[in-house]
Amino acid sequence: MKRIISFLAPCLLAFALLALAMPGFAADNAAAAAPAVGQPAPDFRLQDQKGDWHTLSGERGKWTVLYFYPKDFTPGCTTEVCTFRDDIIALRKAGADVFGVSLDDVKSHAEFADKYHVPFRLLSDADSSVAKDYGVLTTHIGMSYARRETFLIDPEGRIAKQYKDVDPKENSKQVLADLAKLKKAKG
Repeated sequence: MKRIISFLAPCLLAFALLALAMPGFAADNAAAAAPAVGQPAPDFRLQDQKGDWHTLSGERGKWTVLYFYPKDFTPGCTTEVCTFRDDIIALRKAGADVFGVSLDDVKSHAEFADKYHVPFRLLSDADSSVAKDYGVLTTHIGMSYARRETFLIDPEGRIAKQYKDVDPKENSKQVLADLAKLKKAKG
């Protein structure tokens, strides 16, 4: 019996990791619909990697990039956090604040931010309420996480753009380009 368990445990772990890495693999959609472009973005109150609390309403008057990601320290999430980190000066110059959101706890975010020198806030949605409100909560073989999606929120607190099927290497550049277009259109 011990041999069977010792053989099955790594197989189950590999299967779970495979499910996380492959969108749509063994998925149960646990999320409600995402807010549509033009609708008010759902407010939130979440802690960052330092334990400080943040609300979306506290960001009024600024453009906000709210990007959801599955898990700290995974390859795609590390790529995405590093591309936003590398583009943070341009994003701030464009008038945008950046928030990364996952279901990881504050301690995990602190370690992740420290290791990769993240200069913006990583918010802990440990109870998954914000992921549900934004329609990005999903479950694969019993494991819940936030799908990789990004919302660009205008200074009035409305959804200006939603990015689905995000490429972690390209997302920050897409946001920068769209932010310039949207700001120009608003005059």
